[in-house]
Amino acid sequence: MTVTVLLFASYAEQIGKSSMTLELPEGARVDEALSRVQAEAAGRLPPKPMVAVNQSYAKGSDILRAGDELAIIPPVAGG
Repeated sequence: MTVTVLLFASYAEQIGKSSMTLELPEGARVDEALSRVQAEAAGRLPPKPMVAVNQSYAKGSDILRAGDELAIIPPVAGG
């Protein structure tokens, strides 16, 4: 199945692109997708970043479906 990964701000800068497409087996979990992104990013992402699937916050154990959009959300600072 195909999943789109969105990267924002510092994560997009570190990896050099704002999105990527992953081919994953049916029933893959968010953690599996993150491991794939980490491998491509050569460890430039934190081990457990905040994520959202289809614009709703998600956990690593959540199951992905074909066509899902996985967003990796960088920390936000403000003041």
